[in-house]
Amino acid sequence: MDMAGKLLQQLLLGVIILAATAVSIANSTCDRECGNIKIPYPFGTSEGCYLDKPFLITCNHTFDPPKPFLDHDIPVENISVPNGELRVSNPVAHLCREFNRAACRQPQDPQYSSCIARGVYTRVDYTRISALLNLSNFRISETRNKITSVGCNVYAYIQGSEGQKGFTTGCLSLCDENLNVVNGSCSGIGCCQTSIPEGAMGYILNVRILNNDTLPGGKNFGGQSCGYGFIVDEQAYNFSSLDFVNLKNRSSVPLVLDWAIGNKTCKDAKKNKESYACKANHSYCYNSTSSPGYRCNCSEGYQGNPYFSDGPESCQDIDECMGLRKPCNANATCTNTDGNYTCTCPKGYEGDGRKDGTDCRPIVLGQSNNKIISIALGVSISLLVLLVGTSWVYWGLKKRKLVKLKEQWFKQNGGLMLQQRLHNCTGSMDTAKIYSVEELKKATDNYDKSKILGQGGYGTVYKGVLPNNKVVAIKKSKISDQSQIEQFINEVIVLTQINHRNVVKLLGCCLETEVPLLVYEFISNGTLYDYIHDTSRSSLLSWDKRMKIATETAGALAYLHCEASMPIIHRDVKTANILLDDNHTAKVSDFGASRLIPLDQAHLTTLVQGTHGYLDPEYYRTSHLTEKSDVYSFGVVLAELLTGKKVICFLRPENERNLATYFVSMVEQDRLLEILDDHIYDGSNAEELKKVADVVKRSLSVKGDDRPTMKEVAVELDGLRIKERHH
Repeated sequence: MDMAGKLLQQLLLGVIILAATAVSIANSTCDRECGNIKIPYPFGTSEGCYLDKPFLITCNHTFDPPKPFLDHDIPVENISVPNGELRVSNPVAHLCREFNRAACRQPQDPQYSSCIARGVYTRVDYTRISALLNLSNFRISETRNKITSVGCNVYAYIQGSEGQKGFTTGCLSLCDENLNVVNGSCSGIGCCQTSIPEGAMGYILNVRILNNDTLPGGKNFGGQSCGYGFIVDEQAYNFSSLDFVNLKNRSSVPLVLDWAIGNKTCKDAKKNKESYACKANHSYCYNSTSSPGYRCNCSEGYQGNPYFSDGPESCQDIDECMGLRKPCNANATCTNTDGNYTCTCPKGYEGDGRKDGTDCRPIVLGQSNNKIISIALGVSISLLVLLVGTSWVYWGLKKRKLVKLKEQWFKQNGGLMLQQRLHNCTGSMDTAKIYSVEELKKATDNYDKSKILGQGGYGTVYKGVLPNNKVVAIKKSKISDQSQIEQFINEVIVLTQINHRNVVKLLGCCLETEVPLLVYEFISNGTLYDYIHDTSRSSLLSWDKRMKIATETAGALAYLHCEASMPIIHRDVKTANILLDDNHTAKVSDFGASRLIPLDQAHLTTLVQGTHGYLDPEYYRTSHLTEKSDVYSFGVVLAELLTGKKVICFLRPENERNLATYFVSMVEQDRLLEILDDHIYDGSNAEELKKVADVVKRSLSVKGDDRPTMKEVAVELDGLRIKERHH
């Protein structure tokens, strides 16, 4: 090898060595503070001082003292390495009504307050400020934070994304005429709180006043009335009636984010030693339960930063003997060991010397052996008595406990409510089977994660195989309060009223478990949502198949509205709730939000519930649920079938984010062909596509009265499909 080759080889070797030591060198020279905030590794403020891009903290020196920011615009308040938490400043949204008192006299006038009380105003102005948070990598902690609404008749709600799906949720705070709120209580009077969806990485928060005549504050706050909404660290906010006024001048509240390393589990991350982040010798890895990825921590008996490989900042031994709280008895000698300590009693004393164990005590000669024999004899007799007594009562107590536990779960899971509802319903459960706990546990391999088919708002669905080799879908409901128990019982009642080939069939249930279980027929081909938005599968859905699916779904919904023993409104019609079998036959599923409509009523007034993007705007505005609400949601499903686009997408331009409004706009401009899915338009079916688009447009009318019925939609789609097949 010539001299130039050897020089190049040495240069490359130097680069490799430099890269391997870059982290430790950078860490030892990095600035670990920004103003008053400590910036521990894996976070950092400059190149080479942080693990990778998600952990970059921007230190803005235009402030005095400087301030750290995440994603350039989110102020950072604190970073916790052991807990994997990041506390940031989160904006407060508010809606205020400002009164112009020009018609009243000056405030010094004794008649001023009575003038204000009479409502003599020349003008009322509204000021609205929304809160927006977009995160690139970290998730909002659903265990630490709460959506909070403060004010009277104030509805604070968030809209955002959870994985590939959008969500809308919030809570309503109310007041009585005397503003009898309780400081420190956020239970719905003047202040309410609710949980945020799991996995949220961003949101838009808005505040809405349900009744403009009963705004918060009223006459008590100088004619200025505001409602507020924010997501806040539950431990950092304590409600006070003064917040009705003080929050107007507060721009932010603390919010806790969960952070983790990468998106791999500990087991997978350890396979690559170079990228594995738990560098310290005395550290361990644990999987994050709140987000993808893993975290590191120092082993017991050590403290420091587990992401450093060495040095004083890495995991170092804790000298327990030097701590303020001495671990040994006053007579014992404490000796620090690596990761632990020992206590030694002085000569002539016995015991282990630990404060939480046997203290050092003088040894009395001649008594030790007798004492040991006495203790051994006493322990032996006690164990014998205990063994005989336990054997005598064990089987009786065990049997009684199991019976009581099953009765308790039966009541807890709404068994009594189900019996009463079934007694009052015209349908029956004669064909439904009551499965035992052991049957369903065996069918799902003890609910193994590999058996999970999907997860929704009301539970997790597992694939199971019964002893007769029949494949089923088993739904384990999520129940945390009484209202969700009622939704579960409602789904059982609804499904017992339905007998239709395009509605998923309920086979049975089990109530003798901690969470109730439903057993359905297994639909093998996944959801319509998966087919439309998976590029490898969307080409399998030709226009004829999409029309078949649409016609079958419309027929099933029309059956629910018109032919069931009592009209049923599904209330959550979307492509994720339409299953497909091997022949691409549609099966409508997930009736957890459905409602039975009494024959003498035209609508029900309910809390707004559904999926953002599919939700009927008239129902959202009035809380009046009608059959036309399902028509609107089905119209969105048709638009999704025609375009192949997601119903809500914040990555699209603002006028295209909501598919329903965008679709109607393009149809009105006669630009339908520009937004059609490439797999359905072949140049010869333009007229038929326009006729289906017209059905979509009418179904998406803002006013429910202007929409066709589900029966009319089903008949019209069926006619178009028959006409196409004859051509």
